[in-house]
Amino acid sequence: MRAIRRFTVRTVLPDALAALDELALNLRWAWHEPTRELFAGLDRERWAAVHGDPVALLGGLSPERLEQLAADPAFVARVGELADDLRRYREQERWYQGEVRRRAEAGEAALPAAIAYFSAEFGITGALPQYSGGLGILAGDHLKSASDLGAPIVGVGLLYGAGYFRQSLTREGWQHETYPLLDPDNLPLTLVREADRTPSKISLGLPGGRTLHAQIWRADVGRVPLLLLDSNVPENDDLARRVTDRLYGGTSEHRLHQELLLGMGGVKALRVHSRLTGAPEPEVYHCNEGHAGFLGVERIRELIAGEGLSFAAAAEAVRAGTAFTTHTPVPAGIDRFGADLIAEHFGGGNELAGIAVEDVLALGRETYTGGDPGVFNMAVMGLRLAKRANGVAQLHGRVSRGMFAALWPGFDVSEVPITSVTNGVHAGTWTDPEFARAQAEYFTADELATGTGWYKPEGGIDNATLWQLRRQMRSRLVEDARARVRKSWLKRGASPAELGWVDGVLDPDVLTIGFARRVPTYKRLTLMLRDTERLRRLLTDPERPVQILVAGKSHPADEQGIRLIQKLVQFADAEDVRHRIVFLPNYDIEMAQTLYPGCDVWLNNPLRPLEACGTSGMKAALNGSLNLSILDGWWDEMYDGENGWAIPTADGVDDPEHRDDLEAAALYDLLEHTVAPRFYDRTGGLPVHWLENVRHTLATLGPKVQATRMVREYVTELYTPTAEFSRALNGGDRAAAVELADWKARARAAWSGVRVDHVESEGLHEAVKVGDHVTVKAFVSLGDLRPEDVEVQVNYGRVGEDDEIDDFGTAALPLTDSYEGGRHQFSRVFTLAQAGPFGYAVRIVPRHPHLAGHTELGLVTSAS
Repeated sequence: MRAIRRFTVRTVLPDALAALDELALNLRWAWHEPTRELFAGLDRERWAAVHGDPVALLGGLSPERLEQLAADPAFVARVGELADDLRRYREQERWYQGEVRRRAEAGEAALPAAIAYFSAEFGITGALPQYSGGLGILAGDHLKSASDLGAPIVGVGLLYGAGYFRQSLTREGWQHETYPLLDPDNLPLTLVREADRTPSKISLGLPGGRTLHAQIWRADVGRVPLLLLDSNVPENDDLARRVTDRLYGGTSEHRLHQELLLGMGGVKALRVHSRLTGAPEPEVYHCNEGHAGFLGVERIRELIAGEGLSFAAAAEAVRAGTAFTTHTPVPAGIDRFGADLIAEHFGGGNELAGIAVEDVLALGRETYTGGDPGVFNMAVMGLRLAKRANGVAQLHGRVSRGMFAALWPGFDVSEVPITSVTNGVHAGTWTDPEFARAQAEYFTADELATGTGWYKPEGGIDNATLWQLRRQMRSRLVEDARARVRKSWLKRGASPAELGWVDGVLDPDVLTIGFARRVPTYKRLTLMLRDTERLRRLLTDPERPVQILVAGKSHPADEQGIRLIQKLVQFADAEDVRHRIVFLPNYDIEMAQTLYPGCDVWLNNPLRPLEACGTSGMKAALNGSLNLSILDGWWDEMYDGENGWAIPTADGVDDPEHRDDLEAAALYDLLEHTVAPRFYDRTGGLPVHWLENVRHTLATLGPKVQATRMVREYVTELYTPTAEFSRALNGGDRAAAVELADWKARARAAWSGVRVDHVESEGLHEAVKVGDHVTVKAFVSLGDLRPEDVEVQVNYGRVGEDDEIDDFGTAALPLTDSYEGGRHQFSRVFTLAQAGPFGYAVRIVPRHPHLAGHTELGLVTSAS
C-alpha cells in the first residue's frame, strides 16, 4: 500500500548525548574527519548504508543503543570534545578577522561586514543532494572555504524536493532517471521560525492574482549559514508547490518561477534572517551565474518602496553592491526567456510599485548587435546590474570578454569589464582522509600550506611511502568500482550467477585513468572511442595495460548526451575490455571522493575553449593524480610541463569530425608512448620518474588549486572594491546614488554632441628615435558636458600591418585649454620608449568618481 503522506519522526537523544544533534546538523562533518569517524563508529554497517549521513544514522538508532552510548563515559567525553572543537571553529578568529584588523591598523579599505552568495545549486555533501554538477560543487566549496577563512558569507539557494536525479542504466545501456523525494525533516536542515515558533515565510506575486509562498530552511556549513527556499507549503496551489520540485527541470515558465524565487525571494529570506538573528545586512551580493539575477530587481523594489528613490537611482545603489560571476563559455548555456513572458510577470496587474515593465525588460533585453530584442537574457541582466564581473579561469575570462563584447560597442574586446578569478576546490573535502593524515604526520602546517613539505630532504614522505599511499587509494577505488559495477548490472537485469566476472574488474596495480563530468557534447565523453581498436590495444596491452573509469550524467532533455553515454556503455560492456573500462552510474560526491584519489591520471578532453574551468582535475591533483588534458579552463594557466600532460589541439581545423580525429590520435599517442611507459618504468620496484611528477604536482599545483586561495581573491579583488562602491552610494540618504543616476542620464542625453574635432602631433620628424618626445593634442567638442565629465585618452602601442594596435596602453590627456562653444584642448607629452612600428588613437569616454571604469556606460567617441 502506498502512503499518502510521508514524514520523519526524529530521534530524541539522551541529555548526555544532546551535542550529537549539534554535530549532525552542522555540515562541517562533511569535511571534518574526526566527527565523521565518531558517527561511523556508532554503527559502521548502517553508516555505509546511509551513505555517511549522520542525521539518517541517528534516526535509525534504537533507544536502547542510545542509552547504552549515554552510559559510556569515554564516548560522552568524546562527543563533548568534538562539540567544543566545533564551537571553537565557529567562534575563533580566522584569516578574515585578522585581515579586518590589519586593514584597520593600516588605514586600508574595510572588508565587507557581510556578503550574500546566491546560487541555483549547492553541492556540499551527498546527504543534501542539491546540485547537478560543477556549478553546485563550486558553490559548496566556496561556502566551505569561506567558513574556514572566517569570511562572513551567507548562502542563498532553493531546496529542491527531488534534488537533481539519480542515474541508472538499462540493459541496453541507456541512461534512466529517477527522482526520489527528499524529506527535509530527515536532512541536516533546520526550519527557520518566528519567535512564536511558526515557520517564517516569504511571498511573491504571480500573474493572475496568484501568490508564491515559500518557507526557509537553514543549513549550517561550518560558520556559514545557507538559506534554502522551499515552495512545498500548504498556502500554495498545486502548481506553486511544485516550483521547487526538482533542479533544472520543467517548462520555461517553471524555470522562471524558480529564478524569481531564488533572486527576489532570496533577498526577502535574507531580510528575515537578519531580523531574526541580528546578522548585518549584506554589503555585497554575489550572483553566482545568472539564475539569481532577479535579486537586483527585489533590492530596487525595496529602495523605491522604502525610501522613495527613482528606479534609476535605486538601480545605481543596487548595482554598486553587486558582483556577478559567469560560468559558461557558450551562449547556449545561458538562461533566456521570452520578453513576453517577463512582461507577463512584471506588468498587467502584477507590476511592482514604481517599476515599469519596460524598466525590468531593459535590464535583460538583447538590444545589442547580434542579439534578439525579443529575448530576456539572464546573464545580460547579471552584467548590467553588477559593479564587478568575472569569469572562472584566465582563459574563460578572455572568452567571456569576447562573448559579451557587444554590450560594450566601440571598446576593444580586451577592455570588456569582465575579469577572472580562477576556481579552486576545498582540500578538506576532496583529499583522501588517509592521504591527508599522512601529510599531517610528516609535514608542518606551513609545509602543508606551501607544498614545500614534498621536497623535504629528510623527515618527509619518501618514494616508497608515497607509492604505497597511492596504491592504497587505487585499491580502494577498485574495490568501490567493483561494488558499483555489480550493483549496476543487477539493476540492468543481470542475475548474480552471470556476474562472476565482476570480481576481476580492474586491477589495483594497473595504470588507472579517470574521466567524470556532466555530459554535454562539448566535453566529448566519447573522444576516447574515435579509434576503438587502438583503444582496445591500450586497454589490453600485456605489458603496459591501461584501465579507465568513466562517470557522468546527461541532462534528461539532452538526447545527444544520452546517446553518448549509451555508446560508451556499449563499448565498456564488451567481454574483451569490460575488465579494463567501466561506466559507473550516478556520479555524485560520494563516488567522487573515492574516484579522484584512486586515479593515477585524470583525463579531460573538452573542445577548447568551451571548458569554463573544469575543477575535477584539481581535486585529483590534491591526491597526487597527474592531469592529461586539453589546454582549456584552469589547465591552460596551471600546466607547467611537469604536473601532467597537455593534449595538443587542432586549433583552426573547421571540420569538427577531422578535429576530433586529430585530437583523439594525439591522446592515444600520449598514452601509448609517454604516459604508460613512464608509469611502468620501475627502478627498485618504484616508478621514480612518475613519482617525481607526482611530488611536483603536490608541491606546486596543490597550493594553487585551493578554494581558500579563490575566496581570498574574491574578497580582495571583487568583494572589497564592490563594498567600497556600495558604501559610497548607499551612505546617508543615498544622495550619491541619486546624483550618479542623474549624471548618467545627462551624459547619455548629451553624448551625441561629443566629438573629436582633430588631433595634432608635434615632434614626429623624419627620423623618430627612442627617447624622442612627442606631444599629442586633441581638440574636442563636448556639447553640454563639462571637461570634468569626460576623459580624453590616447591608446598607444605597436601596430601590425593592418594598422591595428596590439596590446595597447592607455593614458589620459590633461585639459590644457578651453574655447568658446564647448570646445577644449587636451594634450600631453610622451617619451618614445620602444623601437618598431608604433601608433596611437584618441578617444573620449565618460568620467565620474563613482564609475567602476571608463567602460561602465558603454559610451565612447573616437577620432576618425
